Amino acid sequence: MKTIYRVVLVMLLFAQTVSVSLAQEGKIVPYVPTPQEVVDRMLDLAQVKKGDVVYDLGSGDGRIVVTAAKKYGVKAIGFEIDPERIRESKENIKKAGVEHLVEIRQQDIRTVDLSPASVLTMYLLPEVNLMIRPNIWKQMKGGSRIVSHDFDMGDWKPLKTEYVKDSGSWDHTLYLWHVEAAKK
Repeated sequence: MKTIYRVVLVMLLFAQTVSVSLAQEGKIVPYVPTPQEVVDRMLDLAQVKKGDVVYDLGSGDGRIVVTAAKKYGVKAIGFEIDPERIRESKENIKKAGVEHLVEIRQQDIRTVDLSPASVLTMYLLPEVNLMIRPNIWKQMKGGSRIVSHDFDMGDWKPLKTEYVKDSGSWDHTLYLWHVEAAKK
């Protein structure tokens, strides 16, 4: 548990340090790739199945959308603002042979229409999660699943919380929520 707090503290300090440069570049989160074993667990936790549409906000190098397409055969769309990450994503998509299932859109994550997504993944900062929470509530259909890596959604109680240790022995926290039609 101490490791989790250290990771969060380091990320928050890092976020404060780079916030000025990120703002100047139009970015709202730094690029920190999710380890592959965490990606796999995020998609398993979301119970991705045939017919799902997976959205990844701040998709970085595309590893979540590529994995969703390769492992589950689903359509997956990543949203990224950094041209370098988009270029890297497109290379990874081509290398994986999933161009027919995956696309990357250069778009600010605050403006994404989430209504087509049945699964939403993200590794964003806490304040960004809170910023997009109203869009999740208004736009996503009942039964949709949301998985966040390391950061919660404020007072939204997760349906499930899991802890994953990566190959470098770092601890990661995963949060799962379901958008329930009855509450809409």
